[in-house]
Amino acid sequence: MKISIILTSYNHSQFLRESIESVLNQTFPDFELIIWDDASTDNSWEIIQSYEDPRIIAYRNKINLGGRTISRAIKEVAVGEYIAIQHSDDAWEPSKLEKQIAYLDNNLDVAAVFTLVQVINEDGKPFTDKNNFYYDVFDQPNRDRFGWLRHFFYHGNALCHPSLLIRKTCYRDISFRNGMNQLPDFNLWVQLCMKYEIHILQEKLVRFRVRKDEANQSGSRPEARIRRQFELFKTLSEFKKIETTEELIKIFPEAKQYIHQDCADIHFALGMVATEQQLDNPTSLFGLDLLFEALNDRDRAPALEKHFGFNKKSFIKLSGKYDIFSFEKIRDLNSQKLSILNINKGLLKNNTGLKKFIRELKKNNRELGNQITRLEKNNQELIERNTALAKNNQDLIERNTTLAKNNRELEKNIRELTGKITDLERNNSALEQEVLFYASSKSWQITRPLRKLRKLLRGDKNV
Repeated sequence: MKISIILTSYNHSQFLRESIESVLNQTFPDFELIIWDDASTDNSWEIIQSYEDPRIIAYRNKINLGGRTISRAIKEVAVGEYIAIQHSDDAWEPSKLEKQIAYLDNNLDVAAVFTLVQVINEDGKPFTDKNNFYYDVFDQPNRDRFGWLRHFFYHGNALCHPSLLIRKTCYRDISFRNGMNQLPDFNLWVQLCMKYEIHILQEKLVRFRVRKDEANQSGSRPEARIRRQFELFKTLSEFKKIETTEELIKIFPEAKQYIHQDCADIHFALGMVATEQQLDNPTSLFGLDLLFEALNDRDRAPALEKHFGFNKKSFIKLSGKYDIFSFEKIRDLNSQKLSILNINKGLLKNNTGLKKFIRELKKNNRELGNQITRLEKNNQELIERNTALAKNNQDLIERNTTLAKNNRELEKNIRELTGKITDLERNNSALEQEVLFYASSKSWQITRPLRKLRKLLRGDKNV
């Protein structure tokens, strides 16, 4: 048997078939597939049992053991010359194993070969969140083992576990650390590179799935972030296995200043590098712990003081410089919290006054609303009055027009009457002249009695 593939399964029934079939469809067929289900509560076990491929060997834990299945499978079940790891929510490209086997068979000095990774989302589509840790963390060039150890120290993990194909003899030379949940594979890579060279095929032969809401085991959840600090500290302890100053300087060229021909103290140099870089609290604690051990070693301490001036005073200065347990940060946060509480109290007090002000404002708003209603009513009445006035004004205009017309006709009549009166006055003047003429005439005087008699005969009383 050439390859033993260990597929770990736990509550990934929606992805499990894709994962299993991506293994069964490999172009390199000489393998056994050990599927170990860690007491899934969904229908994962039913899916696993539905396969009849003779290359499949299936196991199921009666209770959930929290991921201790890989090391057990390698020790108790696996018979292959090489070990590959697959996860139940990831998938392989068909040529993965074939290309990895070819590389290892032709490069006997390499212990393990990884691949580049296509990161996908839950729906199997390319992952596009550039702010996510997984977006491009696995896009790595090749380095020698010293370069990888340096990368691990300063940047953390950058190798994808389900892309691994490793010689079984080398895998048995390293070990899973019980108690690790966030960084078990990272711890393995540090152990591996302490002894062996590794290689990354520059092809994306694995589809690594990033779950929603940080559902991956290594997702950024509060308990995972807390747990990671301790596991990183314990993983850094693997660097204490550096055996020679040559190896130390290949990994950390900056450590050369802490190596003296008469005092080649590897742990002291490593401790100084770890503290001076100020990477994170676990790394600073790792460095201080190394320096504390050196300071309290009677055989090492005198040489360190002689060649580097390192003594109790030096250490106390360092231990007071790095806030390993975030005491000052917590104190500042508590102070800020207290300030915020005081501000909140003030805000609550102001809020009471504000509520009163709001109530008064609402009352004023109601009164203002009533006033607006009255004004709107009055405005409507004014509009109606204006309409009426406009109508009356129109009537007046029409009346004035009529009066003007009548006035013109009256003026015309007056002119006509004035003309008639003038004519009458002329006629009257003429008559008066005529009357005077007749009155002064003798004939008019002689006939006067006769005219009077005629009036009497007519019954005229004004005789």
